Amino acid sequence: MTPRAPTPPLSVAPMMERTDRHFRRLMRSITRHTLLYTEMVTTGAILQGPRARELAYSTAEHPIALQLGGDDPTALAECARIAEDRGYDEVNLNVGCPSSRVQAGSFGVSLMGRPERVSAAVVAMRKAVSIPVTVKHRIGFDDLDRYEDMLRFVDIVTESGCDRFTVHARKAWLKGLSPKENRNVPPLRYADVWRLKAERPHLPIEINGGIVDMDTVAQHLSHVDAVMIGRGAYDNPMSFATADTRFFGADADPRGTDPDPFTARAEVVGEFADYVEQVMRDEGGYPSAAGRHALNLYKGLPGARRWRRVLTEGLAKKVPVDVLLRESLGVFRR
Repeated sequence: MTPRAPTPPLSVAPMMERTDRHFRRLMRSITRHTLLYTEMVTTGAILQGPRARELAYSTAEHPIALQLGGDDPTALAECARIAEDRGYDEVNLNVGCPSSRVQAGSFGVSLMGRPERVSAAVVAMRKAVSIPVTVKHRIGFDDLDRYEDMLRFVDIVTESGCDRFTVHARKAWLKGLSPKENRNVPPLRYADVWRLKAERPHLPIEINGGIVDMDTVAQHLSHVDAVMIGRGAYDNPMSFATADTRFFGADADPRGTDPDPFTARAEVVGEFADYVEQVMRDEGGYPSAAGRHALNLYKGLPGARRWRRVLTEGLAKKVPVDVLLRESLGVFRR
C-alpha cells in the first residue's frame, strides 16, 4: 500500500462537543502543522441535514480531516467526495465510537466485527477522492479483543488501500460501560499497537489513548509513525506550543519562543478574541462554546483557577465572548 500523503506525526483526536471549528481555530494559534479533526459527522447529517453548518471551517484550520460516521459504502463515498470538494485534507472513518447512538446505527466500534464492510467502504471512498482515506479503530470490543482479532481486522482492511490506521489502544465494552467510561476504564495496551507496527512495518500506524505530553509523544514515535492526542489536547492546549519545531521540522513555533508563559498565552487569547469578534459580527448569536474552549489555556500556572472562574461567570451572564476574553486577562496583571 502506498499512502496518498505522508503521515503527519501528530494530530488532535476528533472529540464530540470539543473539536468544533472554534476549538480548532484556537489550536491554530498554538500549532500550525498538527493535523486537526472535526467532530464525528454522520453521513445522514451531511446528505440530509444542514450540510453547510456541519462542514463549516476556516482556511486557517488546514491541515484538517473530516471524520465520518456510517457504514454504507455508497453514502460514505458521496460524503468523502463532498468533503474533498470543500477542501478537506483527509477523510477518516470512525470505527471506534462505542456510544448507544452509534451502536443503534450499526457503525462505530461495532464495525470491527465487520471488517469486510469497512474494507468495502474504504474502497468506495478511495475511488471517489484523491485525498487520504483513513480509519480510526480500537484494539477490539467486547469479547473480540485479542491481538489476533485486531490483526485480522487490519489485514482485511489493508486490502482496501487504507492510507493510515489510527488505533485507540483500549478495547470498548458496548454493554456495561458509558462512552466516558470507555475512554478510561479499559486498560491501555500500547504494546499491542507497537506490535502491530512491528509486524506490519509497511502500514502507517498511529497510536491514540491516554497520551498527554510531548515527551510521551516522542517516546511513542520510536515505535509507531504518529501519535494522536485527545483529551490531553483539550485539557491543556498549550502543551502543543513546541510541537511544530519538535515534530514537523518547522523553523519556529507560533507561541513557543517567548520565555514568559503568560505573554505567550495572552497572545493566543488576543488572537482568539479577534476571531470570536469576527464570528459574532458575521453570524450574530452568542458563541459560548468558543469561550468554553479557552478555559484550560492557563492550566498549571498561578491564577488558572481564577481565570476559569471569571470566564465561567462571564459566560453565564452572556458577556460578549470577545470582550470577556480580553477583560479576563486582567486576572494576570502584575
